[in-house]
Amino acid sequence: MSGQENIQNESRAEQASPMDSFFQGNVKLPSPPVIAVQILDVVKKDDKSFGELARIISADPALTAKILKVANSSFYALSFPVTSIEKALSVLGADVLKNIALSFVIATEMRRDSEGGFDFDFFWKRSITAAVGAELIGKLVGFRSDDTFVSALLQDIGIALMYFCRPNDYLKVLEENQVSGRSIAEVEEQIFGFDHSTLGAEALRRWSLPENILEPIRYHHRVDQAPQSWQLATEVLSLSDKISSVYHGSRSGEKIREVNLILEQKYKIAPERIEALIDAVAEKSIEILSSFEIDAGDMRPFSQILQEANEELGKLNLSYEQLVMEFKQAKEKAERLAQEVMEANEKLREMAFRDGLTGLYNHRYFQELMDKELSRAGRYKRPFSLILFDIDHFKKVNDTYGHPAGDLVLKTFSAKVLKYSRTSDIAARYGGEEFAIVLPETDATGAKVMAERLRRAIEQTVTVCDGVEIRATISIGCITYLPELGVMQKAQIIEATDKALYHSKHNGRNRVTAGELGG
Repeated sequence: MSGQENIQNESRAEQASPMDSFFQGNVKLPSPPVIAVQILDVVKKDDKSFGELARIISADPALTAKILKVANSSFYALSFPVTSIEKALSVLGADVLKNIALSFVIATEMRRDSEGGFDFDFFWKRSITAAVGAELIGKLVGFRSDDTFVSALLQDIGIALMYFCRPNDYLKVLEENQVSGRSIAEVEEQIFGFDHSTLGAEALRRWSLPENILEPIRYHHRVDQAPQSWQLATEVLSLSDKISSVYHGSRSGEKIREVNLILEQKYKIAPERIEALIDAVAEKSIEILSSFEIDAGDMRPFSQILQEANEELGKLNLSYEQLVMEFKQAKEKAERLAQEVMEANEKLREMAFRDGLTGLYNHRYFQELMDKELSRAGRYKRPFSLILFDIDHFKKVNDTYGHPAGDLVLKTFSAKVLKYSRTSDIAARYGGEEFAIVLPETDATGAKVMAERLRRAIEQTVTVCDGVEIRATISIGCITYLPELGVMQKAQIIEATDKALYHSKHNGRNRVTAGELGG
């Protein structure tokens, strides 16, 4: 292998590292539903049996009923009723039936009640509309594939996975998109290091879905980068995403213009056929949404929406200048409100991660931070250190002076911790009178210097409560993680630091012990 090839391979490995960290971290990706795995196993066999596929699907009465409802819908427009899975197989084929089944089981498994600002019903409503749109677009541009529906349905599955694994970070993505107007994919790249299309394709690959489903998903926001063999399938998905945004987005007019431009100029589709396509997406989506037991709400064809809007405008006797001024004022108000909501949400998130008494970060935040810091240290090959300390004989302080005095000591010591920490250090109340400080980019020498400074500062601190002076000391343990030690779990690092803290207490208290990982 040439030096240039080595450099390219190293570069690719570096670029993939945020994704590797996501999958290798302590986040837990949902597993593919069991029935989905069984269906995929059957259709991958060279001698795939219609009977076996029918048996797997028929074993789930609810799934069977949904599939037969779709098979008999206007979406397939069959001239005779389909009354069994075996008949559906013979009429629609194994691949079509497989994809209908996969669509139902994955959507059902990954559907939750709306919580924490993320609306899963809306997510699947948008995805199903895109899937219906992709099927109709495919027919219009001459693209035939049994996998179009399921590919379009799952093209944004990476969004759900990002939210499942890092909900607070993904809510920041949604807020930044709303406030700044930057694309979802662009904000995801900033916060996660990759976008949802890349994550979705990789997750589906790990779920053993075939390339003809996952590769168009990988490129549907970057159609020009798609390999030639996936170009048309990718563009169908991209167009379906835009049409879904017409019905479930905030910039319908802009999306309509984009769809019209591509279909007219590239595929020579007449404007009236494009209009009919966009209306048909709404009409058929309403029917398919009911099969997924999702309320279509007030969804209706775009031409009807336009007609109603024109009728409303006709009732207004406003000049063009007045309309422009009102639009400008409304836009400024919306932007101002969005910024205020974003700031309020940020404050709420901050409060959720703060300890009420000390103002330091809480145990939950410390655990999440350790995951991120361990991942970052491994990715960039940099050390980091952890300090754990607790207050010596704190029970005696509470018993002698009372719990209000003990609380005051905790607050006073927390203020000292913040004063002597660097801006990059993160201090947390680990529990009770025990505290933790994470020191990024810090080796063993730097950690021990920091620990000694803090120990001396606390030793000299006097807390005054009701005229009484209270003095206390702390015992400290510190550990440094070095990338050359290899992959380690955060529990190992915390346990080693706690062991060093124990040595400090066992050997007389009011001291620092620097432990070793694995030692």
